[in-house]
Amino acid sequence: MLLKTQRDIENIKKNGQLIGKILADLALLCKPGVSTLEIDKQAERMIRNVGGRSAFKGYKTRTAVRPFPATVCVSLNAELVHGIPKKSTILKDGDIVSLDIGMEWPHGKLVAPGDHGVFTDTALTVPVGVIPEKTKKLLQVTREALERGIKAVKPGNSVASIGQAIEGYVKSQGKYGIVRDLVGHGVGYTVHEEPFIPNYYDPALETILLKPGMVIAIEPMISLGSWKVETRDDGWTIKMLDNTLCAHFEHTIIITEDGNVVATRRVEE
Repeated sequence: MLLKTQRDIENIKKNGQLIGKILADLALLCKPGVSTLEIDKQAERMIRNVGGRSAFKGYKTRTAVRPFPATVCVSLNAELVHGIPKKSTILKDGDIVSLDIGMEWPHGKLVAPGDHGVFTDTALTVPVGVIPEKTKKLLQVTREALERGIKAVKPGNSVASIGQAIEGYVKSQGKYGIVRDLVGHGVGYTVHEEPFIPNYYDPALETILLKPGMVIAIEPMISLGSWKVETRDDGWTIKMLDNTLCAHFEHTIIITEDGNVVATRRVEE
């Protein structure tokens, strides 16, 4: 559990404003006929133009066969996260698209002597053209689940309270799958830090308390069916095991003395 300095927090806020704008602009590209690779190329250009570096491109886990090859994760329909953009993957009317992006900023020449880059992580799911009402509600529920989790973020509350707020809300809205194999996390000095932030109540996390200076990423992942997932043969793309539609929203949140600041909040929110 890493507490950030005031200087780091200010940089995380600036980073969050920049990446939030980039994500909003990428969402506008999600139209029928657009390839997911085109979205990725635009994301890389935008991040470079603001003096940042992709947090995902080249990222490698202990179990990954190869580093992640793209700037932004673009996941369609039953794909939940870590979708690899491709020239051959063309968006069509009725799709839903999860865009998940992270950035290190400042980077390169923007880093002042004695300073260093900090990380943010954010995501949203957008409709392509016209989608059914049932799918609209999935997106609404997942987006609101994130807001319920954010409301639970305050000094003295436990990590468990975040998952409890998310799970309680989602269950009140109908029969949805709350993914259990992927969770939120700390963020700031690297793109993934402790503690893990599940989207369901885990009593074991009641002892982990939120403190001013902590920075976390909350990311509800909700499906229309089972919560179970599997990994595609590309080694990265995680999809719903039952092929049902799923949605994913995420923000980077700074815990303050009297509550929180959502660093990656987009203007249109």
